[in-house]
Amino acid sequence: MSAPDVAPGTARTTTADVPAAPATGATGATGAAGDAVDSARPVPQSVRTAASWSWRLLLIGAALAVGLWLLTALKVVVVPVAVALLVTVLLAPLVHWMQARLRLPRVAACMIALLGLVVFVGGLLTLAGRSIVKGIGEIWDQAAEGIQKVTDWLSSGPLGLSSADLSNLTDRLQELGGGGGSSQLVSGALHATTTVGHVLAGTLIALFCTFFFLLDGRTIWAWLVGLLPRGSREHVHQAGRRGLVTLGAYTRTQILVAAVDAIGIGLGAAILRVPLALPLAILVFLGSFVPIVGAVVTGSIAVLVALVAQGPGAALIMLAVVIAVQQIEGHVLQPFLMGHAVSLHPVAVLLAVAAGSFTAGIIGALFAVPVAAVLNTMVLYLHGHDKFPQLGRDDHVPVRGRGHPVLDRAIAQVVERESERQAEADEHDGAGLGGGQATGRDAGAVATPERDHR
Repeated sequence: MSAPDVAPGTARTTTADVPAAPATGATGATGAAGDAVDSARPVPQSVRTAASWSWRLLLIGAALAVGLWLLTALKVVVVPVAVALLVTVLLAPLVHWMQARLRLPRVAACMIALLGLVVFVGGLLTLAGRSIVKGIGEIWDQAAEGIQKVTDWLSSGPLGLSSADLSNLTDRLQELGGGGGSSQLVSGALHATTTVGHVLAGTLIALFCTFFFLLDGRTIWAWLVGLLPRGSREHVHQAGRRGLVTLGAYTRTQILVAAVDAIGIGLGAAILRVPLALPLAILVFLGSFVPIVGAVVTGSIAVLVALVAQGPGAALIMLAVVIAVQQIEGHVLQPFLMGHAVSLHPVAVLLAVAAGSFTAGIIGALFAVPVAAVLNTMVLYLHGHDKFPQLGRDDHVPVRGRGHPVLDRAIAQVVERESERQAEADEHDGAGLGGGQATGRDAGAVATPERDHR
């Protein structure tokens, strides 16, 4: 009895001890495998994620840089097309009205609207052109003189600033304001922007594109959308419709705001008997198309002209007029007129203007905000936020067919000619070798022994 009792016990003890070694060996193997995995992946996951985002962002930045470079290189074409698009947005309601109310054909309505715009702008330039040409140069000269007076007061007044620093500041401001007078200003502007030939070419391109945008804008847009993959055409079309509404709202509102600024500041200058009131009003109107920055700069020029012509009292009153007009614009006109159409924060507007001016100068400052507003509307729609749900989605872009009758016939003719040419070449080769079929059989018969010999 004792031997069997001891044997099972011994067997149980041995059985319990034997698996202990394999368990330790398994743990060691697991640790070795973990070390191998760690050595195979020495870079943390966060670093790999950052690296993947980095090269993607670098590619996006490179693509944007190339796009901006192309826009800058082709600005003689891009700027007139952009101007034509803005003018088209303004004239489209007039064309639709003439079609609906006057029963005019679309071609006639487009021509009348475009010619009316040309006559209107030409009339304004003819009436005020002489005073504008003479007045702008005098405004810059008086603004430079006003800057000099302000800096003298800062130096000799209660502030007692350093004369050297103020002299450097004066020189820089006078350089920005034209420095050496109207002749240098005009010549510098011509050399900095473009030549007269480019201006004329740009004007012709803008008029040509405006007419065809009004006439066949829908067809041109359908062609552009048709270049995209089929799955994204409808989304881009709906986003483009909303972007066009935003662009129209921004353009009409900005023209109205610029007109209010020009009338308010011009009337204030006329009441104060500040010289060059009309050129000042026109300058304010043009400058107001650059949001925030343009109105501030042109308003400060009006204050400087009042300081030189009428003294500090008139300058303070002119400053009050400019501030009042800017407050009405910023707190009444912009929120009320822009409203839901162009929902850009003032910080976004300022940054867009700064980026546009640094990238493309005054042209970039002019087009930065409308481009940002349109992109904001379109990107929000593509991400599921529709700013204009009342537009609906019933307006669909025409889907381009997979083929075109004319192109299909042309391709078929080319293929047929190629087939005939190939058949003639085969017949010619066959005749030279004594017949195509016999040659083929002989070639096969000759080729077979060679393969067998190999």
